[in-house]
Amino acid sequence: MTVHYLSRPATAALIREGEMAAVGGCDCRGRAAAVVGAGASKDRRLLISGEEKRSSMVPRDNPEQLIIALEPEAASIYCRKLRLHQMIDLGSKTAVNGYSPSENVGAGMTQAKEHVRRNRQSRTFLVENVIGELWSELEEGDRYVVVDCGGGTVDLTVHQIRLPEGHLKELYKASGGPYGSIGVDYEFEKLLCKIFGPDFIDQFKIKRPAAWVDLMIAFESRKRAAAPDRTNPLNINLPFSFIDYYKKFRGHSVEHALRKSNVDFVKWSSQGMLRMNPDAMNALFKPTIDHIIQHLGELFEKPEVSNIKFLFLVGGFAESPLLQQAIQTMLQGRCRIIIPHDVGLTILKGAVLFGLDPGVIKVRRSPLTYGVGVLNRYVEGKHPPDKMLVKDGTRWCTDVFDTFIATDQSVALGETVKRSYTPAKPSQQVIVINVYCSEREQVGFISDPGVRKCGTLRLDVSGTESPAARREIQTLMQFGDTEIRAMAVDVATSRSVKANINFLGQ
Repeated sequence: MTVHYLSRPATAALIREGEMAAVGGCDCRGRAAAVVGAGASKDRRLLISGEEKRSSMVPRDNPEQLIIALEPEAASIYCRKLRLHQMIDLGSKTAVNGYSPSENVGAGMTQAKEHVRRNRQSRTFLVENVIGELWSELEEGDRYVVVDCGGGTVDLTVHQIRLPEGHLKELYKASGGPYGSIGVDYEFEKLLCKIFGPDFIDQFKIKRPAAWVDLMIAFESRKRAAAPDRTNPLNINLPFSFIDYYKKFRGHSVEHALRKSNVDFVKWSSQGMLRMNPDAMNALFKPTIDHIIQHLGELFEKPEVSNIKFLFLVGGFAESPLLQQAIQTMLQGRCRIIIPHDVGLTILKGAVLFGLDPGVIKVRRSPLTYGVGVLNRYVEGKHPPDKMLVKDGTRWCTDVFDTFIATDQSVALGETVKRSYTPAKPSQQVIVINVYCSEREQVGFISDPGVRKCGTLRLDVSGTESPAARREIQTLMQFGDTEIRAMAVDVATSRSVKANINFLGQ
């Protein structure tokens, strides 16, 4: 098994042909599952789509060997198979694995990590491809939310259980935002700028990049120690090159800068450390956590997100006791909060399970509106005059967006939408059909704001003649998977062309 990091925070678990992987206790052969974030996909344009990108991961003659999974979906698939000894129930008032949520929010994760370490080599610890004990508490129609809190983004999805097979239905389109734990790093950098000046910090990052990385690593270890009930200060080691470079840059010491700054909650330690009181550290988390809570609050106000039974908290940032407490406070017991012990591997294990059964998600919500650009007969009063084109005495309206599927529309796995078109000129040798997408539900023209091209179907019909007076070109789009499969077919000759379009957005 090979693990590739495609683009932060996306990960991909690739299982090569003929090799085996025992991730999540499942043996798999001959399929690759690439995992991408929900919110971050829009700025990773066509991450996997395109034969040239697929061929670098899987054989060119078998592109279907690579499938794309959405991170919160992978987490959802894994979490529904959890056993009781593999999770912490923050919403429970009773102790799970000896941990009571009323005592210390962070203590349970510490115990969980030790449990994972002791059982890492035990195959019985891994989730197997069978029904987990948590499953016994799920009934037909039960709903749950998965919150994937990573380093760069937070992705959310809402699923409903369909029994007896355990298939899933997406109730609300996957959403998210740049609210990952890296936001805490940004707040720390802003604090350093306030103390030492943004001009110095900018120059230090350029002139001493290795020392800057060392400083952020030191902060990362202290960041993980932040907790709501912590009373002891947190010490952050300053690299010697930071202290030395600052003295050369400003002409006075780091200690002098701290005394002159208005930041009272950060002190200088004689051991060469920044000493932060717990409230100061917690304040660095607040903007990021507030964004997550706001997004969660908006999600729970949606009518589709009612009667939620579980909230699964996964991803590296899910280990933060500050985030756990904030989510508990926001939900106020409306649902049970479940955290898998090995939160960092939840998505990877879920991706392998998804690779074994890509059809487990039976119904998805379209994240965007998809359609093609066409020419329609011009209708006075309906179409704008600037879109009118006169050709051979016939008035046409250009740039019309013919919608195949609208944003947030439910689509079943494998659902196909078909349209028939006629070439503008019978003598056309190449038929070009451009596929467009938009975040808006109602789209009139491909020139509308926010509409962008996401794929092209180019059908060569040269050297052929259609027996019909007008050549019919059928365009089909298959939805419901993590990719759209588009195809154009010349009905007269049965010539066809196919393309994959990233269903996750661009």
